[in-house]
Amino acid sequence: MKEKNRKRKNHTKLQMLGLDDSGKTTLLYLLKLWEKVTTIPTIGYNVEEIDKHFWEKSITIWDIGGNEKIRHL
Repeated sequence: MKEKNRKRKNHTKLQMLGLDDSGKTTLLYLLKLWEKVTTIPTIGYNVEEIDKHFWEKSITIWDIGGNEKIRHL
C-alpha cells in the first residue's frame, strides 16, 4: 500500500488546452524529446508520459486539439 501511495505522489497529470495552431503539440514534444519537431494539426489528442529522467516527477501530458469541431468536448 505504501508503494502505491508513493507512486501517486511521484506522478502528475496535465492537460494542455488552447486554440488551434497555438503550439501545444510543439511544446509537448519539446518537453518530451528536448528538441523542436515539425508537427501537423492535432486531430483528437496526443498523450505522452515524461519519465523522471528529466523531471522530479513523472508527468503524463494530454494535448487536446484546438480544432473548433472538438472544442465543445
